[in-house]
Amino acid sequence: MPNVRMLRLALLGDAAACAACGLVLAAGAGALAGPLGLPEPLLRWVGLGLLPWAAFVGLTGWAASPWQRAAWAIVALNALWVLDSLLLAAGAFGLAPTGLGIAFILAQAVMGAGFAVVQALALRRVPVEGLA
Repeated sequence: MPNVRMLRLALLGDAAACAACGLVLAAGAGALAGPLGLPEPLLRWVGLGLLPWAAFVGLTGWAASPWQRAAWAIVALNALWVLDSLLLAAGAFGLAPTGLGIAFILAQAVMGAGFAVVQALALRRVPVEGLA
């Protein structure tokens, strides 16, 4: 089924992007805090939080027949991530990211939105019997 394949690839791509971002943020929080204008603990905890999330998304995508509810939850949480990212970039949480910080936040928000859209489209086109 091509749409199941598209869903699996979108989930696996999402997992890879989350893992990469998580590793960069967790390991490089100290070096990134100044240039991004964001607190080091925030960057470190977000990075560490992304790692188990990446594992969950990856396991969901790795399944021959991804669990439909898990995939929809991933779409919803990706959308929430995008919303929170936009609020963070706008300074809504009392933080003032630098221009580079805003660009970084928006870049990963665009990627998250892209993955959410592709995942949702794939889910809508997959027959129920194609998913667990």
